[in-house]
Amino acid sequence: MKIGVIGGGAWGTALAQVAAHEGRDVILWARETAVVDSINEHHENSLFLAGVALSPTIRATEDLTALADMDAILVVAPAQHVGSVLAAAPVGRIPLVLCAKGIEAGSKRLVGEVARAVHPNAPIAVLSGPTFAHEVAAGLPTAVTLACEDADLGERLATRLAARHFRTYASTDVAGAEIGGAVKNVLAIGCGVVEGAGLGQNARAALIARGFAEMTRFGLARGARAETLAGLSGLGDLVLTCSSISSRNFSLGVGLGRGDSAAMLLSDRRTVAEGAFTAPVLREAARDAGVDMPITEAVCRLLEGAPVSDVIGDLLARPLKGEAG
Repeated sequence: MKIGVIGGGAWGTALAQVAAHEGRDVILWARETAVVDSINEHHENSLFLAGVALSPTIRATEDLTALADMDAILVVAPAQHVGSVLAAAPVGRIPLVLCAKGIEAGSKRLVGEVARAVHPNAPIAVLSGPTFAHEVAAGLPTAVTLACEDADLGERLATRLAARHFRTYASTDVAGAEIGGAVKNVLAIGCGVVEGAGLGQNARAALIARGFAEMTRFGLARGARAETLAGLSGLGDLVLTCSSISSRNFSLGVGLGRGDSAAMLLSDRRTVAEGAFTAPVLREAARDAGVDMPITEAVCRLLEGAPVSDVIGDLLARPLKGEAG
């Protein structure tokens, strides 16, 4: 199975490294000439994943047509750009493995829904789980969900992408895998705020638990399965991104908790905190579905410039109710 990768950032490069294990050929498309040259000439992505020696069987290109004869394409472009990138890609019926986590602004569509609209004949799969790019590229162990409605195709993709350090679990719940990955980014910003404002470990643990309740409510309303949300692509990814400064979303939240402005924190174009773009879209989608998501609402207010003390105070002043609510 020949694998192509769309996206030359840290995560796309790490997944190319996984796909190239045992000396397998991989073609990686990147927008940046510097990334293409660095990978082809030095076997390193010095711009986004410096210091990691990449497999010499990874070939980088700026030409999307080079992916036309792939057996599967990993789509690792930022969620807000997946539609435009795929529109220019020669996909046809090539299976797409979506690795971006977010909800498209304006349309409120999950990434899989965006991909289906652009390439209705391409089978869709989703790869998601607790994965920091630098650890995956370095060969440190993790496990992920690979969800595909076509169970046979999902098994083949999971087997092709599995490596000794990269364990893949097949699922048919595409919506669940997507929703977990999108919502956890927003919740990670909230946990970062807790850290930056010095609210303590108890508060962070409570926010993770109540955030998971929000994720579950929204996921069930959008057709996800509870066991998927409680698995690697939901709870597993949530725990990781809510607990480490290596998470771009958590780091953004830390800055907000310290009083920095969202505009200043988001000005670095080399990294993308997907949760900042997903939060307002998720808020609207939750309202449309009649789902109560107070932590998501709070993160939106913080991104819009509301004082941390006011937002935290309003959350703590909410009426008490049963934990199942």
